[in-house]
Amino acid sequence: MGNTPFTSQHWTDSEGRPEGGNSFGPGFAIGWQHGPLGRGDERQEPNGAFVETIIEAAKDRLEYYQTSQFACQENQQAIYHLTDALANLNERTARRESAGVEGTHGGH
Repeated sequence: MGNTPFTSQHWTDSEGRPEGGNSFGPGFAIGWQHGPLGRGDERQEPNGAFVETIIEAAKDRLEYYQTSQFACQENQQAIYHLTDALANLNERTARRESAGVEGTHGGH
C-alpha cells in the first residue's frame, strides 16, 4: 500500500529553477504552481498547488481517520511529522518574507 505508484514531471525554467509540473497517481492529479507569485501590486493568484497545501490535505485525511475506527498510533505519528513538515515550510516562508524575497525566485 505505501508503495502506490505515481508519476511526476518537474519542469525547470531556462535558469534551472523549479517551474511547475504535475504528479499523477490512482485517485489524484496535482498541477504544481508554475512560477513565482510576485510581490506587492505585481502579486498574482496561484495557478497550481503548493507542497504545503498537499501536506495539509494528507494531514486532514489522517485526522479524519483518527475520528473513526481506524484511529491508531501510526496515524498520530504521521500527523505529528506532517505538522512538523508544515512548521518547517512556514519557517522558510517567514525567512523569505523577512528577506523581502517571498514570491520571487530570489534567495533560497
